[in-house]
Amino acid sequence: MADTWFALSGNDQAEALEVAAAQTGRPPHLLEKDIWVVWALAAIYESRLAKKLTFKGGTSLSKAYQIIDRFSEDIDLTYDIREVVPELLRDGNPIPVSPSQAKRITKQVRQRLPQWIEGEVAPILLSALQHDGLQAKLSLGGDENEKLILAYEPIKAGTGYATSTIQLEFGGRATGEPHQRRAVLCDMASAIKEVVFPIARPLVMAAERTFWEKATAAHVYCRQGRLRADRYSRHWYDLAAMAKTGHAQKAIDDLELAHTVAAHKSMFFAEKDTKKNLIDYQAAVTTEIQIVPEGGALQALEKDYAAMRDDGLLSIHQPSFEAIMAACAELQNRINRQTT
Repeated sequence: MADTWFALSGNDQAEALEVAAAQTGRPPHLLEKDIWVVWALAAIYESRLAKKLTFKGGTSLSKAYQIIDRFSEDIDLTYDIREVVPELLRDGNPIPVSPSQAKRITKQVRQRLPQWIEGEVAPILLSALQHDGLQAKLSLGGDENEKLILAYEPIKAGTGYATSTIQLEFGGRATGEPHQRRAVLCDMASAIKEVVFPIARPLVMAAERTFWEKATAAHVYCRQGRLRADRYSRHWYDLAAMAKTGHAQKAIDDLELAHTVAAHKSMFFAEKDTKKNLIDYQAAVTTEIQIVPEGGALQALEKDYAAMRDDGLLSIHQPSFEAIMAACAELQNRINRQTT
């Protein structure tokens, strides 16, 4: 019988990581982190929460759809709004009909989500750690305690851009739909076939919705002209990658989905531009989107992209920053040729 990954000695794990790195082109510390990502997903989706959570974001594009080569290190999950605040929805409609309703929902989600994470999600991961005989620490994080952070002792280390923690970030203001069940494997499983690695089968948000989530986030960034945090350049890399696979065009052609995302963001994620005008998401998803930033915002993005590349997150496919911006400019033009 083959050994499971976590049953191996530290020395055997270190050796296997080096072998897999040579075969895959992925740095050892990221291969190790990837195992923990899949392990955490498996623990959640083998639990009673499996039907209530949708896996989304860049990590889903990488792990579930194989659309991007970028190593995506954290886990974004949507806890169905119909589970979080059912009494605040009108006729079960997940999109508020007014800003006041959106504020009431947001207030309750911010109160309930941390309690649910601590009372429901954390015990599931703690039980899985104990069952598998693993040592790791769990703690709440994020500005609103919307994150559960799993810290493990690494065998391999990188530059520090990608830390030895897995951040599970939860949202509770959407349904996660459209979604589907997909298998998620460890990156090094194909290189080390004599070892059994974790496998997860999460409910995954449709790649086309993720495209619009990222495109509208890029639009807000451009209109505000500022980098909100590190690791933000990943959105542009992902958009450029989706343009190559056809998922971007499929999303652009789906006007109903585009308007659904715009309606959701207009209520729950209203933002203002540099002139203090409300950003019009509906116009953005049809004829007025801006994906390519300018000036200092462009320079900050390029700096963040270089840091991401230097830590090996782009070890397999490393397009230049200029190439990514060119692809995003073409996407921007393609979206803006749409008609309502």
